[in-house]
Amino acid sequence: MSGLGRASVLLGAGTLVSRLTGLIRTIVLVAVLGTMSSRAGDAFAQANQLPNNVYAIISAGVLTAVIVPQIVRASAREDRGQRFISALFTAGIVVLLAVTAVAMLLAPVLITLYAPAYSPEQHALATAFAYWCLPQIFFYGLYSLLGETLNARRIFGPFTWAPVLNNVISIAGFLLLMLVIGGDRSAVSDWSGASIAALGGTATFGIAVQALILLVSWRRTGLRLRPDFHWRGLGFRNMGRLAGWTAAMVIVGQVAGLIQSRVISEATGDGASTLATQTAWLIFMLPYSVIVLSIGTPYFTQISEHASAGRDDEVRADVSRSIRIISLLIVVATAALVVASVPASRIIVNNAADAAGLAPVLIAYLVSLLPLSVLFVLQRTFYAYDDTRTPFVFTTVQAVLVIVTALIAAWLAPTPLLAAAVALGQSIAITVQAVLAAVLLRRRIGSLGIRSWFVAIARYTLAALPAAAAGWGVYLLLGGDTGWTTSDKIYGAVGTAIIGAATLVVYLGVLAALRTPELAPALRPLRRILSRR
Repeated sequence: MSGLGRASVLLGAGTLVSRLTGLIRTIVLVAVLGTMSSRAGDAFAQANQLPNNVYAIISAGVLTAVIVPQIVRASAREDRGQRFISALFTAGIVVLLAVTAVAMLLAPVLITLYAPAYSPEQHALATAFAYWCLPQIFFYGLYSLLGETLNARRIFGPFTWAPVLNNVISIAGFLLLMLVIGGDRSAVSDWSGASIAALGGTATFGIAVQALILLVSWRRTGLRLRPDFHWRGLGFRNMGRLAGWTAAMVIVGQVAGLIQSRVISEATGDGASTLATQTAWLIFMLPYSVIVLSIGTPYFTQISEHASAGRDDEVRADVSRSIRIISLLIVVATAALVVASVPASRIIVNNAADAAGLAPVLIAYLVSLLPLSVLFVLQRTFYAYDDTRTPFVFTTVQAVLVIVTALIAAWLAPTPLLAAAVALGQSIAITVQAVLAAVLLRRRIGSLGIRSWFVAIARYTLAALPAAAAGWGVYLLLGGDTGWTTSDKIYGAVGTAIIGAATLVVYLGVLAALRTPELAPALRPLRRILSRR
């Protein structure tokens, strides 16, 4: 098996376990918080999302866009990047501590910004949760600094497997909390200071462990971290220029997310709102993470190496190959999840009614699963060329469309479908963003073999149509919306597996009949694993 193949298998396995334990974590959390329209649930969901929002503005995009290519270059120096990485970590920790402190001071303001429709009581609860959750900003940043450095040194496993430990800790903590205080605490008045601290503290402790566990693998880099405040002459000014465009891009995206959040919060207590959209997004991210991140992350490191060496032909080949392989798997995942959206939702929520309410939100997000997967490769190719300005351009276009569609949804959509309408608007925006990114990348490095992508994706879509029909037929045979697959969480999981298996079998059969050239490379890692058993 090639280095990329082994890395993809390792990342895929880690991501799959991480996402599955993440689903279990969410199931337990929803059991504690109550229904999808729970006011207390929305308060916690909003507070726990704040660290991600604030961290993304300052660090997430910067680390992804800038760190890996720069570390690849620094590793070629005589000291293997020792001084550069020590100085980078010193600067990063200083910034993360400052941002975390400011965010905690502004917690009430942040809750008001993202959820203006909350009552004073719901706002107070969300703010209390936020004080316990916002320290996650520092640990998310540390996790990314350590993890992206490990990835740049081709040590892929720890970054992917560390979230599993976070999920296990959170599951244990949430279960213990449920045993002590009981479940379905959907009312704001159900939460005391001690229970708020227990829930928020557990969530933050899991993130802290997720970050710190990466230090165990650090010795494999051969580097020693030490405080270094001598930042001149290390290329930080150039990194700042690159990061400036990325930070601006992330800010634009966060403004769009802010508008979405404010619109969705109008449905709190009356329909699918913050907790529901986050839950649907979690299900949506399962195939994205397992397939796209496991295949795309090793390719990103390889693309960065080829771009750094000026081997544009190899970059174009990497882009085309990765998109075609990723798309083959993403198309069938989309088809399976669409037809199994209700039982898949039932795995997490507490009753069939909530599953039926969550399914439209999930389907709306799934519209963009393929475009978002393609965008992952395209955007990181720009990063490999130290181009962060162009991603800012097409992300701004996407953000404008997100805002416009969210406002249209607020005007036209009925409350029960408000979250689904906002999600559909985001999917449309992502699709436009991916098309624009492809056009701009083609101008940047020349022909990308886009025609071969479209031919391949058209072939996959053709195969997915009878596959989806087969999956839908199985769903109806199992009783449909009122069948046994929606009666219980376990039955929902079993039903989803049966529907997904039927969809996959037909899909692979059609692709084999069409003699799809990408089928063998996509299945080769799985065959290698099975042959060893």
